[in-house]
Amino acid sequence: MNWRVDVAVQTPAHSALGDVLSYASGAPVTPGALVRVPLGRREVLGVVWSVHEDETGAPAVELKPVAAVLDALAPLGEAWRDLVAFAARYYQRSLGEIALAALPPQLRDLSATQLARRLARKSAPGTEADEGGGGASPAMTPSAEQAAALARIEAEAGPFLLFGSTGSGKTEVYLRAVAAALDREPRAQALVMVPEINLTPQLEARFKARFGSGSVVSLHSGMTNPQRLASWLAAHSGAARIVLGTRMAIFASMPHLGLIVVDEEHDPSYKQQEGARYSARDLAVWRGRREGAKVILGSATPSLESWHQSRPPEGDAPGGRYARLGMPSRISAGVLPKVRLVDMNLQPPRTVLSAVLLDAIGQRIARGEQSMVFLNRRGYAPVLACGDCGWKSECPHCSAYRVFHKIDRTLRCHHCGFTERVPRACPACGNVDIAPVGRGTERLEEHLGELFAAVRRPDGGAVRIARIDADSTRKQGALESQLAAVHAGEVDVLVGTQMIAKGHDFRRITLVAAINPDGALFSGDFRAPERLFSLLMQSAGRAGRDADYIAAQGATAEMWIQTHHPQHPLFGALKRHDYPAFAEGELADRAAAGMPPFAYQALLRADARTQEAAQAYLAAASAAAEVLPGADQVTRYPAVPLAIQRVANVERAQMLLESASRAALQRLLAHWQPVLHELRRSPEGKGVIRWLVDVDPQSI
Repeated sequence: MNWRVDVAVQTPAHSALGDVLSYASGAPVTPGALVRVPLGRREVLGVVWSVHEDETGAPAVELKPVAAVLDALAPLGEAWRDLVAFAARYYQRSLGEIALAALPPQLRDLSATQLARRLARKSAPGTEADEGGGGASPAMTPSAEQAAALARIEAEAGPFLLFGSTGSGKTEVYLRAVAAALDREPRAQALVMVPEINLTPQLEARFKARFGSGSVVSLHSGMTNPQRLASWLAAHSGAARIVLGTRMAIFASMPHLGLIVVDEEHDPSYKQQEGARYSARDLAVWRGRREGAKVILGSATPSLESWHQSRPPEGDAPGGRYARLGMPSRISAGVLPKVRLVDMNLQPPRTVLSAVLLDAIGQRIARGEQSMVFLNRRGYAPVLACGDCGWKSECPHCSAYRVFHKIDRTLRCHHCGFTERVPRACPACGNVDIAPVGRGTERLEEHLGELFAAVRRPDGGAVRIARIDADSTRKQGALESQLAAVHAGEVDVLVGTQMIAKGHDFRRITLVAAINPDGALFSGDFRAPERLFSLLMQSAGRAGRDADYIAAQGATAEMWIQTHHPQHPLFGALKRHDYPAFAEGELADRAAAGMPPFAYQALLRADARTQEAAQAYLAAASAAAEVLPGADQVTRYPAVPLAIQRVANVERAQMLLESASRAALQRLLAHWQPVLHELRRSPEGKGVIRWLVDVDPQSI
């Protein structure tokens, strides 16, 4: 008897080949098994999705046979396949794309024999898979707020929104919740996610100290392919009880998943911005419900969607689906930093750092304390310009300026990567007096060095200034060494982008300053104020985290904000550390405007050789959607160029779809897929390079 095996494989983008491809097998294959199958002239890895008996033995279409079954590896479970299928369906991608992207890259290249050898090595005595969990550190005594939160997590089903101020000890709650989940079930596993790679080393150290190194593995894109494969295999086999990772870890195969923690759940980094644009936070909630695992979303500034979902019932109005757990107090009687606003309208023109802020930083240096200066723009200056003819350092391939990087004397586009040496004179008029305009972290670091050149530390040494951003941490191990220097007290003033603004537990920082945060106040993106409030509040949370150190120094933790709009309500809520008031105002505005979380959105984007071709494709797609199911409940807005219209010589346009019904929006998108494929091959699709659908977009 023969079997027809339906296999999910990674097919070319926009090939419209369907979710699975069928192959023949002379023996039954377990759903979830990994197989190698022919695809065109190649042999690729696939996941068996379903198996059907062929009693006739003569299929209507002759199927290619399965080349090999990787039976040394246990099949991927039904719950994992359900997660992949849901993600593919909801985010409008192919099943094979999601399934294969969720597997370690190295696994795709191994033959059945190679995989069997590797697994045999991993299970040999003395390998890391067999490491014990010895040497675990004891847990600290929880505060009353932590104990109350843990009691509710134990007693209720969740999902939970852990709303804890910065420094309230949310990580300790995660550690104890994980310990409780592992104690309840001998084989249970826990998944703990953080938004960015640079936050994993510190969290990994705490989890290994508590649970021992043999139980904990990491999963993120900064690892080498062999490291990722080893971690994935440990999670899949159940040898790893705890997996720490970034958004990609949501697809880790964990057959005994009992708990999912999403730290800093508000962070936009949980939304993938390339390929399959999934939200790891939202998939965590779905996966927890499917697998019966408890889910904890933690943040000092929750996303407005999660805040709305955790609302308590009022009168006849039902509450949200999440249970809200509050931890408003800092550990060890620590107080939140005092927020000070500097009205830049009262400062001399072109002032970068106000005199009062410089004085405050100088006092910290004199006392041996640390300060952090935050500017969310890397490079030396965002533009290089000629004062005579008006030339600016535009990128020839993008609708953006190339950023001046003084350290290596380059002009670098942060969108397409195009880099050139800084010209000796203006390319347009020959003027040698071309100058940087604006400031990035490089220039701010240099400026601070000049301002504090004559200031001395308590030991008589010169002031030490360090910069942490994507440029300074490019080399392997650079970030770890820089963070270690800050923790060791070897840095007096730390300059950086949002990389340093969240998640880090700096114990000696007593002052945080935001230099130029006004840009987001009047952005066209309705989420910009929410992101700014979150970023500033998270930045403020880096100050005064060690109450004993603050008391010993006789210091006061402060957050300084330089702004031209000190009367803006956002800053008023920030001064009071009043996230609920800010959220209430923003949600009222969004409800009045019919925006998320009170409506559901998707973007259809087209990339083409010309802007006209991109917009023509979107206009044709909109017209074709008129007759599709759900169209009467979905508003389709006219196509517009993206804010950065051209990147790498590709023109980009987008169309926004909005509906009060998530089901209606999903119904329309599902029926739209084949139409979009057909349009791509029609005259209306001429010049279109690619198109994509972004469900629940995080930036518009």
